[in-house]
Amino acid sequence: MSRPGRDDSPDRLYTLTGGRARSAPDSPFDLVTLVVAECDPVPGMQSEHATILRLTQLPTAVVELAAELKLPVSITKILLSDLLAAGRISARHPKKPPSGVLDPDVLEQVLVGLRNL
Repeated sequence: MSRPGRDDSPDRLYTLTGGRARSAPDSPFDLVTLVVAECDPVPGMQSEHATILRLTQLPTAVVELAAELKLPVSITKILLSDLLAAGRISARHPKKPPSGVLDPDVLEQVLVGLRNL
């Protein structure tokens, strides 16, 4: 059984990224970065870029985009970097819970409360 992105022709991946093998070192993208489209696809746009814009009408994680595109995450990050540089998407990291939520004392009280039910 083959895995998505693993059996793609290296020529195809090279063409998709314009020969780039990695996104920029200062790339804001990791697996859980949420991506949101800032515009609709336009005629003449690379098909993968247009697909990304359609998929990101609602916030979507980078790893989900890679799975939908059936491309390696590294290639997806390069495509996302292109769109971000053009101002066609925005990227943000998911919000972390407030620090008090993970306080062990609070968690212990919740556990005691659940046991009392």
